[in-house]
Amino acid sequence: MKDVIYKLSANLQVLMMREEGQDLVEYAPLVSLISLGAVTSLSTLAVDIKSVFTTIGTRLTSAAG
Repeated sequence: MKDVIYKLSANLQVLMMREEGQDLVEYAPLVSLISLGAVTSLSTLAVDIKSVFTTIGTRLTSAAG
């Protein structure tokens, strides 16, 4: 029974020493910050685009009338 526990402990230590999953943990905060910046900048850009089209519509209406 002790052999099984020792083998299980050794396998668990080997799994904990592997570094394959660390890339995901390192890139997750970076992707979060980039997406937050993109959402913020796109919402500001949307307001600016709406303002430009409103100005164009106002000028076309006043030129036609």
